[in-house]
Amino acid sequence: MIVLNNKYVLSPMLTALGWLVCSQFNVGFAATLKVCYDQWAPMTIFPTDSSTERGVVIDMLEHIYTAEGYDIHYYEVPLARGLDMVTEGLCDMLPEYLYSERSAQAFEYAQQETFSYPSAFVVRKEDPWRYEGVESLSGRRIATGPGWDYSSMSAGYQAYIDDPQNGDSVEVIAGYDDVVDRIVEMISENRVDVYVDNELVLQHVLNQMNLNEELSIVQPGLENNLVEIPIFSMKIPEAERHELIRIWNEGRLSLKGEMEDKILRKYNVQIE
Repeated sequence: MIVLNNKYVLSPMLTALGWLVCSQFNVGFAATLKVCYDQWAPMTIFPTDSSTERGVVIDMLEHIYTAEGYDIHYYEVPLARGLDMVTEGLCDMLPEYLYSERSAQAFEYAQQETFSYPSAFVVRKEDPWRYEGVESLSGRRIATGPGWDYSSMSAGYQAYIDDPQNGDSVEVIAGYDDVVDRIVEMISENRVDVYVDNELVLQHVLNQMNLNEELSIVQPGLENNLVEIPIFSMKIPEAERHELIRIWNEGRLSLKGEMEDKILRKYNVQIE
């Protein structure tokens, strides 16, 4: 320490040492990424007392961001709440969401999609019905969830289930984290007839519920694949937000191929 005009001044050597200590501290300090997600097994799963698994997409996300030094804080919430939390800045991102121009005003989308999912219908094993456009839905009891949007896969299908004239044949099943399980059980019990979803989700649910002998996953699905893309909060400062998006874009590309297949196999699903 140097005394100058009755004031204490740090010597250059001590100042340099202080910066070195601070620098070493900062290197060891990881930024936190706050992630909201909903239950959509096997892609995104809420952990339980019996299983800590979080699903295909969360495994991928964790692989990408922990490699860049991030600690990840998860919020398991219904989709509508997750979207609100990203909008409000309570969450930094949500790893899967449909693209729409309206949503693009509220969030910033990554360039690299999470997945482009083929869809399929699930029906009872003995049911010969197959989807041949919205005309083939006549007389079928259709299951869906509250506010679920199929318009990117088929505008006609979305219009059909939204039409009040078809209200008696469309069953909207509400719930927190087990809606798809409940719908599949209802098909097995002959309470509804058909349900369409991501083919990987249907594979997982039938495997978990031991219903492969009773129910069938059938093609064709809806006209277009279901393309899901991560969204990031506009509340994040622009430079930081773009860095998070860059990490996702580059990381998702690096997982394609062997690593992606390995994670899918872990959850006993595969993309044809």
